[in-house]
Amino acid sequence: MTEVRIRITSETRKQLAEVRRRAFRAGDLPIVKRVSALLAIGRGEPVATIAQGIGVSAATVYRWLQQFLAQGIAGLQVHWRGGRPAKLTAQQRERLAEIVRAGPEAAGFPTGCWHALLVQQVIARELHVTYNVQYVATLLHNLGFSFQKARFVSDHLDALARATWLAYTFPAWRQQAVAAGGLLLFGDEASFAQWGSLGYTWAPVGQQPVVKTTGRRKAYKVYGLIEFFSGRLFYQGTTGKLESTSYIAFLTLVLAQTHEPLFLVQDGAPYHRGAALKAFFAAHADRLHVTQLPSYSPDYNPIEFLWRATKRRATHNRYFPEFATLISTVDEALAYFAVHPEHVSALFGRYLDHLTEVPTVDGATSTAAA
Repeated sequence: MTEVRIRITSETRKQLAEVRRRAFRAGDLPIVKRVSALLAIGRGEPVATIAQGIGVSAATVYRWLQQFLAQGIAGLQVHWRGGRPAKLTAQQRERLAEIVRAGPEAAGFPTGCWHALLVQQVIARELHVTYNVQYVATLLHNLGFSFQKARFVSDHLDALARATWLAYTFPAWRQQAVAAGGLLLFGDEASFAQWGSLGYTWAPVGQQPVVKTTGRRKAYKVYGLIEFFSGRLFYQGTTGKLESTSYIAFLTLVLAQTHEPLFLVQDGAPYHRGAALKAFFAAHADRLHVTQLPSYSPDYNPIEFLWRATKRRATHNRYFPEFATLISTVDEALAYFAVHPEHVSALFGRYLDHLTEVPTVDGATSTAAA
């Protein structure tokens, strides 16, 4: 057969895509295949390739095209094929779980996000079972999946260093702090931008909340330390750069406000490791003890939860026409947490849950030391 070339207008493509969406939801696999073939023809793909991809003959694809040219969109009637879902065997359920865990790109889809329609399609393609789309979410839930927002993880992670820190370094550091009657401090810095930050809130349906912003790129920076056992907060703001001089000034203030030995956990920011900091730590070695988090591991620092809580309280969905207003608002939020250490301690809950499972180099998990 001679290869065909037809032009499908953008409006017709939209109509075909809508038909295919409704067919997916209805579980009408024949219409899904037919519309997918028509869209592929419109993209200029060879009929033989299209036929092979959806598991039909080339003659069938040509027949679908002829019917579409004669009847148009009206000839693509979607029929509901719901009803009691067919049951997957235990082996099929395990295979589906493997596919979902591997991600949609591994399954041949040009996206990094699973949604119910894609999972419905892959079940039909790989397991030859058609579910209506409403049941797919229930099926995934029963297989141990939930609909979640992804998070970034650095591609420079050292899995061995992270596992070692959780299993050995941190438990030993905590025991040293307890034995010395010291404070176990997690430190970090945060930046609060004058243009504000956006967060989820309730609003009337169809009326997305709008927040004014100056667009100014000024930011208020804050050094912070939270104490692991009590939730005590130490903080100091600056309008300048985050660098060794102001960090030393902050640590000097903390030393003056305490009398216990300090066991500090910090990340590997450059100004945490410079010559000036090394000299400062050496000069205060009798009280100030320091260890580093593994590289690219902010998820191992519980103060990240405090910064998120501060932004929810102080900057989410708020307008700051003046920089001074931003500073006072952030300081008020931090002052609240400083006098409510029980609220800071509550933020450690998720972190402690995180520490109970230690990732190993091969991706498995083992129980962390208490």
